[in-house]
Amino acid sequence: MKLAIFGHCAVDTITLDNSNYEQIGGSACYCGITARQFKFDVDLFTKFGPDFPKQYFTENKINLINSNSEKNTTKFGISITGADRTLKLEHECDPIDYSDVDADGHLVSPIYHEITNETLKKIKDNSNFLFVDPQGFLRQKDSQNNVFLENKNIDLSGVSAIKVNPEEAKCIVNGTPDEMMLALQKKGVEYVLLTNKTEVSLLVKDKVYSISLPNKQIHDTTGIGDIFCSTFCCTMIKEKDFLWALCFAGGAAQAALDSKNVGLQKIPKKGTIQTNASYFYNLVKFRDL
Repeated sequence: MKLAIFGHCAVDTITLDNSNYEQIGGSACYCGITARQFKFDVDLFTKFGPDFPKQYFTENKINLINSNSEKNTTKFGISITGADRTLKLEHECDPIDYSDVDADGHLVSPIYHEITNETLKKIKDNSNFLFVDPQGFLRQKDSQNNVFLENKNIDLSGVSAIKVNPEEAKCIVNGTPDEMMLALQKKGVEYVLLTNKTEVSLLVKDKVYSISLPNKQIHDTTGIGDIFCSTFCCTMIKEKDFLWALCFAGGAAQAALDSKNVGLQKIPKKGTIQTNASYFYNLVKFRDL
């Protein structure tokens, strides 16, 4: 099975517990390598510059589509305190080029403006299962290059699944968490995922299914959302079972957090994810909405 992934690579300087770590990252890396753990073929639509070590992709047998840029790779400074983090945009690479791809699913996860509305429309027209993480559509920068979220009307018709946290949801729709999930569903999304720190909710039709990740000491949270999205996508495409997809995605996020690793080293193996997923499957709560 094949997953087509759209998003930038990044070079991140992560400040954590008064230490600095230079790491490669971006949704392209986290989502792509996670999908390979599930034995998916990956076509990666991304852009990176000559400063980027692309051996990570060759080692993981990820197929790069028109990825080379003369500009340096998108770069963030990331400061992490507990579960909170702040971003500063230090460099922005070229937008991503689109070309037709025959894939079982498409995962769109921009990190900063690399996917245009035209590109998103072309992806929709060519996709059977489309998962969107809208963070990079919503991000803007101030005069000091600090990144913040801005309200934006995103056309979600043709989107199968979306993952948002409360702050991102408020930029697209209004209301309480339940009202925002319903509003996203009304925009045409079949599976609405709302992640709020350790609480994960999934709205399908008129029911909300939820799991709680164990509230342990949190280390580096960079890429956790990408690992979650990629795992949900792969499980959903393969198993066609949204409850398993939810539990696998939660299991992957938990395994990545438990590893206490920084950067791409936190991407978990499938066996660990599966063990966690079985645990969550027995603890899923559900309610009518």
